[in-house]
Amino acid sequence: MPDKIIEVKNLEYRYGSFKAVDDVSFFVRKGEIFSLLGPNGAGKSTVINILTTLLPIQKGHATISGYDLATEPQEVRRSIGIVFQDETLDRDLTVWETLELHGRIYSMPGRERRERIEEIISLVELEDKRDVRTRYLSGGMKRRLEIGRGLMTRPEVLFLDEPTIGLDTQTRRRLWDYIRMVNASGTTIFLTTHYMDEADQVSDWIDIMDHGKIIASGDPAKLKDALGNDMIYLNTSDDTVTERLLQGLSVVRGIKATGEGLVVTISADGTHCLPIIMNQIEENGIEIISVNLKKPTLDDVFVHHTGRAIRDAGAEKLRRIQPKGRR
Repeated sequence: MPDKIIEVKNLEYRYGSFKAVDDVSFFVRKGEIFSLLGPNGAGKSTVINILTTLLPIQKGHATISGYDLATEPQEVRRSIGIVFQDETLDRDLTVWETLELHGRIYSMPGRERRERIEEIISLVELEDKRDVRTRYLSGGMKRRLEIGRGLMTRPEVLFLDEPTIGLDTQTRRRLWDYIRMVNASGTTIFLTTHYMDEADQVSDWIDIMDHGKIIASGDPAKLKDALGNDMIYLNTSDDTVTERLLQGLSVVRGIKATGEGLVVTISADGTHCLPIIMNQIEENGIEIISVNLKKPTLDDVFVHHTGRAIRDAGAEKLRRIQPKGRR
């Protein structure tokens, strides 16, 4: 098994009497793209803030690259890079100046710094924009620059918080390529996103959080396969009675009530099961308002485990907390 570059054990964190993180344990393998998903208030932002040393550990244990977050925070900071959800570029600096400033902040020697800037500008394909102020860059270019800035110090782990939010579909997919390319160069990626297609496309492993706990883990394919062959979305005149009726059918693996109706997971081909389910409903005098049959997606996985769609739950922002005594 590859080395565990991040390891979290029995992590807990409270805001007053509210327990935001409740006995969370997980690990990230070196070289993988790991995604942490969760609705607003699930606790994932608190976990990320702890791992990036923006919040102290209250209870539990965590290491990154072998360094203990509680006792070796400076070493942890040197081994990670962070790309925040919100843009943090100085609009009056050029692409080159942005990277130059970041290198100076981290005390990179002059020659090494200049060589690294050239590597980064080439990596994120901003060669023709090197002397352009960031205010004139497109949204996709700004995001690429921020990813490049996060890579300046050759971090072992790069944290990406909602890296493609607000970008058009084409630009998002292009950024997926950059994320894969960065990962292929040896950098472990820790990703948060509320785009399920994004998590599905780029992730090697996914953990889903809700109410402060890890409630599901696995690679995208296994998470989807665990739901069954097909999913049936139902909206009836009486969802409560419908749910009770369907629980007795052998082809039904599970039922989840949502704000928009019922999500039924089945154990066989949907084209065979759907008539059985519809007959059971109609024979009991319940009107079927709408029905939709489809293969499971990560959206379905998320709804199954949390009872809500992540787009409805909202995307958490990484809270920027200036830790006491830093630097």
